[in-house]
Amino acid sequence: MKLLRRTLFCLPALGLSLGAQASPAAETLHACNRLGYGPRPGDLARGGSWPELLEQQLQPQPLPAALQQRLDARPAVNLAERAQAFRQLQRQQRAEDEAPRRELIRQALHEAAEARLLRALESPNQLEERLVDFWFNHFNVFFDKGLCRMLVADYEARAIRPHVFGRFRDLLGAVATHPAMLFYLDNAQSTRAGFQGAGGSRGLNENYARELMELHTLGVGAGYGQQDVTELARVLTGWTFRPRDLQFMFDPRRHDEDPKTWLGQSVPGRGRAQGEWVLDQLARHPATAQRIAFKLGQHFLADEPPAAAVAAARAAFLASDGDLRATVAALLRHPEARQPALQGAQFKTPQRFVISLLRACAITPADWTPTLQALRALGQPLFGCVTPDGYKTVRSAWLDPEALARRAELAARVAQRARLGAEAAEQLLETLGPAIGSAARSAIAQEPPQLRTALILGSPDFQNC
Repeated sequence: MKLLRRTLFCLPALGLSLGAQASPAAETLHACNRLGYGPRPGDLARGGSWPELLEQQLQPQPLPAALQQRLDARPAVNLAERAQAFRQLQRQQRAEDEAPRRELIRQALHEAAEARLLRALESPNQLEERLVDFWFNHFNVFFDKGLCRMLVADYEARAIRPHVFGRFRDLLGAVATHPAMLFYLDNAQSTRAGFQGAGGSRGLNENYARELMELHTLGVGAGYGQQDVTELARVLTGWTFRPRDLQFMFDPRRHDEDPKTWLGQSVPGRGRAQGEWVLDQLARHPATAQRIAFKLGQHFLADEPPAAAVAAARAAFLASDGDLRATVAALLRHPEARQPALQGAQFKTPQRFVISLLRACAITPADWTPTLQALRALGQPLFGCVTPDGYKTVRSAWLDPEALARRAELAARVAQRARLGAEAAEQLLETLGPAIGSAARSAIAQEPPQLRTALILGSPDFQNC
């Protein structure tokens, strides 16, 4: 392992020069990396320009039969029963009772992981999977907060995935009414002043209202103040869920019925209608359009995305009433999105690194435990961001010498366990094509054959996309 680490740090420095290449293979590679999680064997040989591959990805196709069968083979989960079992185990304080609770949590995490990672690895609808990752991160909930452990898989399946090519307002509403978000940001407990519930007196909680404006829609600097946060929290009192079946409910007893002024306007309607009206305003606000367009540009194009492409996405969002397919299409169809200077300019997050590694090697795990452990070791555990702003995607958040060393060690373990020798290294170089530059190829060729696959996967070139 020490020899491998020393060799890796002698390879050419980070920063691919794909921008100087305009070959068809480079453009296909760019599309595989940005519209998906990187190439699998044969993808570059099949070819395809950025526009061709983009139009295919904008219209997801039915999943391959084998993948659909594997997804369908997962055992059905009664969410309410599982949550009830989790609550009962939580109430048991004795140490000998920890094992059943830990097993329940492990099972829930692995089911959520399989739902996400299996599709990311195997689905031909790669853009859809990148968008599921983007929107889950945008509307982040933390797996290890209490009941969220039982809810994350359902949150992704019902609140996020169905809406990634739909309207932003529908996505926003699905998130706002899902018990995972209501629990994570405490709105389920938020009540009017003086409310007396079964657990005693409660009161206003502003957590969700604050993040709804700051992170989910308008963004910092959009002109709202603390009073607007408080008023929005009052609007959303009564938005909770039934413990018995984990379904959203509006509880009028908890709701603050007094008049409210938000963003300079009197909030119309009564009860739940007030919250729905606010979500309408937030979904259509120009600041929301700008924030979503910029974040999509950062996710798909560059840490500092081209301003013209972001402007095109913003305009499409506003013109289409928040149609997310139209918004993503405007961003990725823009000429700036495929400019050669962007090829290889992003640094992979740990999740993109691990998924792209498995795809390039055509490995689909039967047991997700090593993959989840690897993501944790690299600093980006799946569903593991504690704070509501989600994981950062920029290079500065992930690039440091220790991170590169951990990635090199993971590459070596994968190559060793999968017995990826010299022949596999040649196939891998073919799969990755111009992702591995000539200088790195020459350096790797000088090393022992049994190390070459690990050196490719741990190389600086492979960290970029």
